[in-house]
Amino acid sequence: MLARQLRGAPGIGRWLVGFSGGADSTALLHALVQLDGLGRELLAVHVHHGLQPQADAWADICAAVAARHGVPFRLERVAVAAQGQGPEAAAREMRYAALAACMAPGDVLLTAHHRGDQAETLLLQLLRSAGPAGLAGMPQWAPFARGWHARPLLNQPKDALLSYLVEHGVSWLEDPSNQALEADRNYLRHRILPALQARWPAVERSLANAARLQADALELTVALGRQDAHVAAGDEPGTLSVGALRRLKRSRLHNVLRVWIADKGLPLPPANRLEQVRTDVLEASTDAQPRLCWSGAELRRYRDALYAMAPLPPHDPTQVYVWPAGRMTLALPGSERGLSTADLRTDLRRVRAPVTIRFRRGGERCRIQGEPHTRALKTLLQNAGVPPWVRDRIPLLYVGDHLREVIGYWVCAAPADEFSNPSEDIDT
Repeated sequence: MLARQLRGAPGIGRWLVGFSGGADSTALLHALVQLDGLGRELLAVHVHHGLQPQADAWADICAAVAARHGVPFRLERVAVAAQGQGPEAAAREMRYAALAACMAPGDVLLTAHHRGDQAETLLLQLLRSAGPAGLAGMPQWAPFARGWHARPLLNQPKDALLSYLVEHGVSWLEDPSNQALEADRNYLRHRILPALQARWPAVERSLANAARLQADALELTVALGRQDAHVAAGDEPGTLSVGALRRLKRSRLHNVLRVWIADKGLPLPPANRLEQVRTDVLEASTDAQPRLCWSGAELRRYRDALYAMAPLPPHDPTQVYVWPAGRMTLALPGSERGLSTADLRTDLRRVRAPVTIRFRRGGERCRIQGEPHTRALKTLLQNAGVPPWVRDRIPLLYVGDHLREVIGYWVCAAPADEFSNPSEDIDT
């Protein structure tokens, strides 16, 4: 069964087994070893959360099991801090971040989620009023980090894994926290699902089947959402047209927004935020600049364009950065790459006065090269359709006290004495 699930798998790298030492991951690692890794290198990765007194001992046992199988082992230590979320969610987030850090291009992360886990996931999502994406449960295959994440045991019941371990005389670790009913998943596992199974013995299989049907429906809704996003694409790259969105009915509007936002890698908005998009953003007056925020993302509108983005960091327009003579690059706080001379159309080698990078504070003027009159920078930016939240963050190149370049947009005409050779007003 395992060989059938993994043959023809995407990726060309290693199998990374998320190895907790519990029954499920122990069965998965053992079965892979029996199959000689299906021709791929194996790596067992144990994430040490530090949440249990036995955590160090468990890590040692997992390392010993991997060594006995001849499988390379990697220990990842994480510090779990629940910041605005429960300890389960925080531990899961840190665990997957640690596993992602172990991935090389083309690797496949294998986790031992089984049919019971899928049933629990579906019930949890139902209780959270989830839509199709949540009710689709866990996919068997999904892109992850620089490779893939596979759950090859997802169609297998827990009993099948325990029977496999007993048959092969393999022992495993028991985490006492899995019995704590304070955790929602544990409560479902130990109290709710047994009661449901007593009345409907096939409930686990039925819930897993329901998740698969929801996954099929999700595939269709995502395809429709991408089609609608293509039709509603705005004039600015990566935006949607407000006018086109207004013509969509509620369900279709919500769907295209979810798909468009997810495709940007941003967290999805809660349902109440989606309800606000039409009234607070799309139907706002044309001169308004509405913004709708939720954790990790925000929507902004400017004219007919709807933008989705990560929240902007604080910005101080009074900051001034000196560009040292002879330097090819300049680091800017809040910018991953900073600036380099390749970003400029001004040849810094030929300027006399000190060069600084500043930001718009109001009152700046620029005479674009080749034009007879100066114009307010604010007017230039408005006429160019630059969104207001971008305008104040555009770096401005000053030579002495003269605005020489609005980087990425215009070169401003220079005074005759700015260059080392005054006859050269360089625009490269």
